Amino acid sequence: MSVNATSPVAVGIEQDQQYLDLDSLIAFSKSFYENVTWLQLIVSFVVITLTYDQLMYQIRKGGIAGPRFKVWPIIGPFLESLDPKFEEYKSKWDSGELSCVSIFHKFVVIASSRDLARKILSSPKYVKPCVVDVAIKILRPTNWVFMDGKQHSDYRRALNGLFSQKALEIYIPVQEKYMDIYLERFTKYDGPRKFFPEFRELLCALSLRTFCGDYITEEQIALIADNYYRITAALELVNFPIIIPYTKTWYGKKIADETMKIFEDCAGMAKVHINEKNGKPVSIMDEWIFLMKEAREKHSEDPDAKVLIREFTNKEISEAIFTFLFASQDASSSLACWLFQIVADRPDVVAKIREEQLRVRNNDPSVPLSLDLIKEMTYTNNVVKESLRYRPPVLMVPYVVKESFPVTESYTAPKGSMIIPTLYPALHDPEVYEDPDTFIPERWENATGDMYKRNWLVFGTGPHVCLGKNYVLMLFTGMLGKFLMNSDLIHHKTELSEEIKVFATIFPKDDLILEWKARNPLEASA
Repeated sequence: MSVNATSPVAVGIEQDQQYLDLDSLIAFSKSFYENVTWLQLIVSFVVITLTYDQLMYQIRKGGIAGPRFKVWPIIGPFLESLDPKFEEYKSKWDSGELSCVSIFHKFVVIASSRDLARKILSSPKYVKPCVVDVAIKILRPTNWVFMDGKQHSDYRRALNGLFSQKALEIYIPVQEKYMDIYLERFTKYDGPRKFFPEFRELLCALSLRTFCGDYITEEQIALIADNYYRITAALELVNFPIIIPYTKTWYGKKIADETMKIFEDCAGMAKVHINEKNGKPVSIMDEWIFLMKEAREKHSEDPDAKVLIREFTNKEISEAIFTFLFASQDASSSLACWLFQIVADRPDVVAKIREEQLRVRNNDPSVPLSLDLIKEMTYTNNVVKESLRYRPPVLMVPYVVKESFPVTESYTAPKGSMIIPTLYPALHDPEVYEDPDTFIPERWENATGDMYKRNWLVFGTGPHVCLGKNYVLMLFTGMLGKFLMNSDLIHHKTELSEEIKVFATIFPKDDLILEWKARNPLEASA
């Protein structure tokens, strides 16, 4: 007798088999539970976890360069990342245009070619900045640097005016005042000393006075300068995924919150100065609030006109100013260290800078800095640009992949991974920069082709290109000329002077040992 598959008899047989299977499974599970030991459970869990970790690494890695297996399961090269070495980074870049590592939960893809770096930096559809994994917790998730799309472009539009030619001119007097204060201090030091901390303090003071004007006190500047080192230390390229009390990341977040509260109070005072007292802008905060006021007044005159700059809260202003400080402290301190070490070792470069400084001032060293004067310092500016190329402060810019990103025809970066375009190789490309590992400021006198275009990635490219690129060149051209005109600089070389230390940005490994002596520009040139 045949049984139809849909007949009640067949259905009953199938149900009986399911009950038997379920009973067997329950019986097996009970037997396994009663007989297995905790040691066996732990070993099984570890084996499954490690197998999964290695398997996922292989799947994500695909055919790009990188370790064949995760030598250190789960953590990957985390311990090595605690003491990053430039040579290890360079070996990664040299291993292929795409390479990878996997640390804890994060899979990291490193792009080393110019074209891939540009592609990533210009692909907001697929990626967004993440700075480093823990940065969103320290800088706050609401910070503008983590925005993308229309939200980012609207916010950025309001910031562009802070670095216009008109705005840059406003900032110069306060910058020159602090240049004079610190140059006098440097020349009064007794003998040589490490200038890595000195330049960090100088750049912090210059930045804070430029950003906040007189709303910030000398005590607050000193406090931030002393504490900010801990914030930088917390923003390592690789971090433990959570913030643990009394660790570097915990101190970094605590100090960041305290610093942003100071900026919030300064923003409140700036609003009173501009909005209620009709004061003139003398700082970046002033200029920002003045632009808001101007936009508000124009809209009141023509309600149908689009408001180009919205109203920003004190908290939003404080978070943005904090990111400006982050850039100016680390990248600018790095530039200062390399720039002054490089020129101190090259008396021919110093002589050309001094000749230019007196020439543009018509032999009057007392002429104050101005934007027009700085624009005439062509050779001095070329020295700054060549220093940025030769020792770019920022080596890599971490992004997070928002959705699967076809980086090349053969490789797609998985969603949630970190992808890091590298800037250094493009700036040392021998096809674009002849003899790239030699410092040659004269190369900029007749810069052609990609020197200024596709390979010039010092400030990035795309929607997140650095806002302050003109500000940086202006500040350092003026400062380098002024310092060399009025002082003699002696570099006390060590075996580590040319070695590169990676600390968020890059510095000489011996922390730059300098000695300064006051100099009369007119007597010396006579």
